[in-house]
Amino acid sequence: MRGQVNLKDAVAGTITFNDKARNKVYKLNDQTAKLFVRPRGWHLPEAHIFIDGEPATGCLVDFGLYFYHNHAPFRQTQGAGFGPFFYLPKMEHSREAKIWNNVFERAEKMAGIERGSIRATVLIETLHAVFQMNEILHELRDHSVGLNSDRWDYIFSYVKTFQAHPDRLLPDRVLVGMTQHFMKSYSDLLIRTCHRRGVHAMGGMAAQIPIRDDPAANEAALELVRKDKLREVKAGHDGTWAAHPGLIPACVEVFNNNMGNAPNQIKDAKRDDAASITEEDLLQIPRGVRTMDGLRLNTRVGIQYVAAWLTGSGSVPLYNLMEDAATAEISRVQNWQWIKYGVELDGDGLGVRVSKELFSRVVEEEMARIESEVGKDKFKKGMYKEACKIFKRQCPAPTLDDFLTLDAYNYIVIQHPKGPAKL
Repeated sequence: MRGQVNLKDAVAGTITFNDKARNKVYKLNDQTAKLFVRPRGWHLPEAHIFIDGEPATGCLVDFGLYFYHNHAPFRQTQGAGFGPFFYLPKMEHSREAKIWNNVFERAEKMAGIERGSIRATVLIETLHAVFQMNEILHELRDHSVGLNSDRWDYIFSYVKTFQAHPDRLLPDRVLVGMTQHFMKSYSDLLIRTCHRRGVHAMGGMAAQIPIRDDPAANEAALELVRKDKLREVKAGHDGTWAAHPGLIPACVEVFNNNMGNAPNQIKDAKRDDAASITEEDLLQIPRGVRTMDGLRLNTRVGIQYVAAWLTGSGSVPLYNLMEDAATAEISRVQNWQWIKYGVELDGDGLGVRVSKELFSRVVEEEMARIESEVGKDKFKKGMYKEACKIFKRQCPAPTLDDFLTLDAYNYIVIQHPKGPAKL
């Protein structure tokens, strides 16, 4: 509900934030970016609202409340007669896109606005969806402005999809980048598909964040961003996104230098060469080694992210990168995969195999490291121990949980009064 209030204030242009810890007040500039609202994925319930005895579908609650309260002012102030604009995650099938299209059409009819006013970008972040991109665009044809490649969730989906295949083990997650063949193939096919259909192909997220107290490290991080964005614009992407506003100038500079005054590359980057991409290209096993450092990083990042999520933060700066649920999910499912199949950490040259016992020891040691890094006071006040319980239960579980947040959600649901309210 606080998020909905913030969205309403953002559309009205009145949103502010007083950061007392930094003694800084944030407010909007006269010129702002256009607001794209990301509802929850189809898999997430809204446990505070019951309909016909069952929890409501989270994304429909998100959409309904936002659209009802904001469609008219948004169209006047930001949409130039169009909108609102949405960002649709986690789809695996075109039928899910068809449901969204039905939702949009019903909302437009209810509001008395022209069909096709609502516009949406779809995240292609599951292995299933990359095989249905044409179908997804077709179902949303009156409302779609394009597709977005989301690398982190896509890697998570790859591991989850092939969880029963010990021949498809991933290397350390830091080695699974966009230059891996299966990732490049997915990105290239997305560009070709979008441009054939006359819509935008958006690049992935630059996860780096500005490093204020270390100019050399900050410049190194910005150089990584520039290289990543140069790869994207040369591949044919029409735009991109970043984890932090401080990265936007670097991203814009790279795209402007390579696109000139063109608003997109829809007509110029047809990517006909991607027509030859096959199922084998999209499913090729990524190459690389597995190490103890990789196991430790997965564990440390996973626990710290869940601890932050339980206290209300959906994206968390860790080790100069912005981590979100997707990177925590990769950490979790990779640990699960390595434990289940007793993989050898072949990158260390020690022949160590991952086991439940090794994982338990790593958890203890990494919890001690987390406490040392964040400080005893913050560690004590935070939800690190609760997060550790969740992570320690899920990683060695016989059956892989579909989503980390479905389990963690139960820790934050509060019913007032006891029992669900009836609608």
